Amino acid sequence: MDSTDLAGLIDDLTAKARDASSGRAARTIRGGHEHALRETVIALRAGHELAEHESPHEATLQVLRGRVRLIAGDDAWDGASGDHLTVPPQRHSLAALEDSVVLLTVSNRVP
Repeated sequence: MDSTDLAGLIDDLTAKARDASSGRAARTIRGGHEHALRETVIALRAGHELAEHESPHEATLQVLRGRVRLIAGDDAWDGASGDHLTVPPQRHSLAALEDSVVLLTVSNRVP
């Protein structure tokens, strides 16, 4: 069984995001293309974003720290620590309203 110290990882990625010119840092903690499920912890510095992109499969976002805004076209959803958001199946972006860390879970299989 694998185990991840999420509290330690959140602190580590937050520090890396603060130092990165991109304002972000990430680490996949489970899965990859050879698995049905991929989980990635992403830290974003306030005011930075993951630019608009496609999500080819089902995905969810759990806010572990901070506040974020998930944007898809004219729609937007705000999430704060403890919130769980379903990523829409259309092009979308993610903006950090304050220093934030999220857990992105993506299915690598088409339903």
